Amino acid sequence: MRSRGLTHAAPPANCTLSRTRNPSSQRPRPKPILYARGTSVCASTPLRSSAPPSMRTSTTATTILIRQSARLLQSSRSPVLLPRTPFRSYSKIGTDATVVDTLVGAVGNTPLIRLNRVSQETGCDIYGKAEWMNPGGSVKDRAALYVVRNAEELGLLKPGGTVVEGTAGNTGIGLAHICRSLGYNLVIYMPNTQSQEKIDLLRMLGADVRPVPAVPFTDPSNYNHQARDYAESVSNAVWTNQFDNIANRQAHIETTGPEIWRQTNGGQLDGFTCSTGTGGTLAGITRFLKEKSNGRIKCFIADPPGSVLYAYKKQGELVRTGESSITEGIGQGRLTDNLAPDWDLLDDALHIPDSQTIAMVYRLLDEEGIFVGASSALNVVAAVEMAKKMGPGKKIATVICDGAYRYQSRLFSKSWLEGKKLFHHIPERLQKYVLLA
Repeated sequence: MRSRGLTHAAPPANCTLSRTRNPSSQRPRPKPILYARGTSVCASTPLRSSAPPSMRTSTTATTILIRQSARLLQSSRSPVLLPRTPFRSYSKIGTDATVVDTLVGAVGNTPLIRLNRVSQETGCDIYGKAEWMNPGGSVKDRAALYVVRNAEELGLLKPGGTVVEGTAGNTGIGLAHICRSLGYNLVIYMPNTQSQEKIDLLRMLGADVRPVPAVPFTDPSNYNHQARDYAESVSNAVWTNQFDNIANRQAHIETTGPEIWRQTNGGQLDGFTCSTGTGGTLAGITRFLKEKSNGRIKCFIADPPGSVLYAYKKQGELVRTGESSITEGIGQGRLTDNLAPDWDLLDDALHIPDSQTIAMVYRLLDEEGIFVGASSALNVVAAVEMAKKMGPGKKIATVICDGAYRYQSRLFSKSWLEGKKLFHHIPERLQKYVLLA
């Protein structure tokens, strides 16, 4: 029997998240609900977690409105689901006294760190969500866990099955950790332009890595299409489709957004900003914070050079601003299914040039002791710019996606920086950290 890629209908902009509390519920776990195409359904059912009891949230019901788009009606080849992803409980003091059941129980609940120097400079409180503290080292662990659990709930992935994804970065690493922990095989298709370091890491984590020629998304040989086609040719296999699988977005509605809300003392926050690749992190957090604050919290998209989203927010046109960027995994040429339903919730857009991004990589290392990659540094630059726009006294949060150790051979190489014409943008006092030739 051929497997199906996960393609999900996204909730519309007027979707409201409704929660009820019933911490002692012992009702049987409901079966996944599959929706036929062409329907518009509002369902409210108790969601029972597959996480251990110590990690379950007191929230046991979610109301989610699922409405199929015309495009999905034409293109989707799989059923649409009401996500049945595992809830976790989060405390204000972290998980120091908590024993979790397997690696997947350690995903999420990362600290929110005040970035002191940039906070002092702007007269605001600027916070970074320390997502490099996830077990796989990045924010993508959340999406990886949710797309796998989603496939299980739909019955598309059974014990001993195979997860297939097209990815060139952290999603693949997160999936490798999750699949190894849960006992699944993992096949990764990626462009053959990726570093050998990245390929070697994925293989050490047990993934079957298949580098293929780097061609545009419109080409049938694009690595994403090859991942989909392979999954359909193998029994008990699923293409997790990270860009358009809204279980990705749901991970941040159910975990990252609520964490930020709690960590800021019940939403004592004025703004949130981050960049986007699949759209799941930005859309999910934005949706949650907007719903909880009745629209009070401002949310900005941060965009690197070469992406179309800044222009789309500012001008309504999908045109690129600038050339390519040194950042990895962020920037887009389209609206993904994860981002599209929440696009209109975004209040503004910020274009962040590489010159500011590379300077912030070195500033965070020197001033805060935080060793971050370029996309994380871009997010912090965006938080600073948002603080300047909103004025002193505001509280701004962003996401520190991952650490720099996966990129250090370039970001801390003088020859690479000079080749990108970025070395002179690093403050002279910080050039002492450029230790690689």
